[in-house]
Amino acid sequence: MAGTTTNISIRMDTELKTQADALFAELGMNLSTAFNIFVRQSLREGRIPFDVSLNKPNKETVAAMLEAERIARDPSVKHYSDVEEALRELKR
Repeated sequence: MAGTTTNISIRMDTELKTQADALFAELGMNLSTAFNIFVRQSLREGRIPFDVSLNKPNKETVAAMLEAERIARDPSVKHYSDVEEALRELKR
């Protein structure tokens, strides 16, 4: 590393750190090196170098998905072969 260095302290869940240590060891580095790579890439791109999002559906979406699965498996629920057939049924 060029220049002077400084120490930082990061609080992290113990199990998360254990998993990160194992992953980065397989990649031939330690947590400090991985963090430095992350910071350098962030500075290079001027942003967090990956998408940060909640890819989990909310409770309402999960409930709707479960209901859709239940309906799809229920033999007593009328099924349609295509959208046009369903629309014809709605127009009755």
